[in-house]
Amino acid sequence: MAFESLTDKLQNVFKNLRKKGRLTEADVKAALKEVKMALLEADVSFKVVKQFMKAVQERAIGQDVMSGLNPGQMVIKIVNEELVKLMGSETTEIALKSGNEVTVLMMVGLQGAGKTTTTAKLAGKLKSKGKKPLLAACDVYRPAAIKQLQVNGEKQGVDVFSMGDKNSPVDIAKAAYEHAKNEKYNVLILDTAGRLHIDEDMMEELEKIKEAITVDQTLLVVDAMTGQDAVNVAETFGEKVGIDGVILTKMDGDTRGGAALSIKAISGKPILYVGMGEKLSDLEQFYPERMASRILGMGDVMSLIEKAQANLDEEKAKEMEQKFRKNSFGFDDYLESMNQMKNMGGLSSVLSMLPGVGSQMKDLEGMVDEKDMARKEAIILSMTPRERSHPEILNPSRKYRIAKGAGVDVSEVNRMVKQFEQAKKMMKQMPGLMGGKGGKRGKFKLPF
Repeated sequence: MAFESLTDKLQNVFKNLRKKGRLTEADVKAALKEVKMALLEADVSFKVVKQFMKAVQERAIGQDVMSGLNPGQMVIKIVNEELVKLMGSETTEIALKSGNEVTVLMMVGLQGAGKTTTTAKLAGKLKSKGKKPLLAACDVYRPAAIKQLQVNGEKQGVDVFSMGDKNSPVDIAKAAYEHAKNEKYNVLILDTAGRLHIDEDMMEELEKIKEAITVDQTLLVVDAMTGQDAVNVAETFGEKVGIDGVILTKMDGDTRGGAALSIKAISGKPILYVGMGEKLSDLEQFYPERMASRILGMGDVMSLIEKAQANLDEEKAKEMEQKFRKNSFGFDDYLESMNQMKNMGGLSSVLSMLPGVGSQMKDLEGMVDEKDMARKEAIILSMTPRERSHPEILNPSRKYRIAKGAGVDVSEVNRMVKQFEQAKKMMKQMPGLMGGKGGKRGKFKLPF
């Protein structure tokens, strides 16, 4: 998960700050030095880190902080506020024209960044907001690019305009614009060609499209896993073609996250959305304050609630919560909870948004391995209805029969039963969310 390593390091720094009642200037400087190293290791631009640390240090070593009742907490607050500033302070929306006027969005980026998939994801987002988008297949060079856009467009319920691969991208863009106007589409999204690296031909082609039709916003799609290269790409596209905003893909991958912290400061352009998975629904609006909160291990409950509202069956969630309280939660419910969790992007996605869970992520992620989902389902379906509703009766001979029926080793059955018990235990202890130990009853419940 993006920022996992950075979050762990920052949490350790802040834990040590909180332990001290009073802070000396030397304490603060030592802590900030560790923050600086953590940011550099996360592949944040050196120039950005230097400016960021200067701003934090000037505020953190002020008299008000040092003489305050809780200086450690104040330093953390300052780091949080400066992180938000670094990423843009305010959430930026894509500017869309009103009524039936066609807003033209041109998607640009390098090959492999996930541009075509992101184009379809964005169309789905805009459609859910009441817009009528049209996708235009302007990548005539990459084999299967047009087909990929058509398949994804169909999945999103969005129309795709294509003239095959024998026409020039400029002609396709012009024809698509006329079609959008005539057929009352109000957003036209151009999926342009990428390259393996930046070259003059690609830039020239994009400039020609801009000369042929009025492009309202040029959106750059960059791969967060490329770190500083993503920042360099943003800078170059900004200089050569001009960009209005950035969409970061693969933020769910094994990335250090430096691109998200550097792009706004270096390019001056806002991050609009972040891609958090391969599914066409896995595109999230970028909120600087929420991202800063995630990075500092404070969670992101607002995004979690929004994700839950969009993906969960509220009645089923309430039913499961009641079963937890009455201790009647069985394997059928466990299977249902795994499916609902999958709809929300998986356990790691949910856990990353919970306050204070960052340090326990590695221990908890093993409870629901999505690749292992089919085997778990086979194990549960090999149980009798009574075994599924009364897990406590699973003795060795029953487990052996279940393993044989599911085509797995008995050790897998034992492991799943153990994970089931861990999941029950964790949800009972989750403060504030399930109304269990450690907090008052919360307004939001997870589907367990």
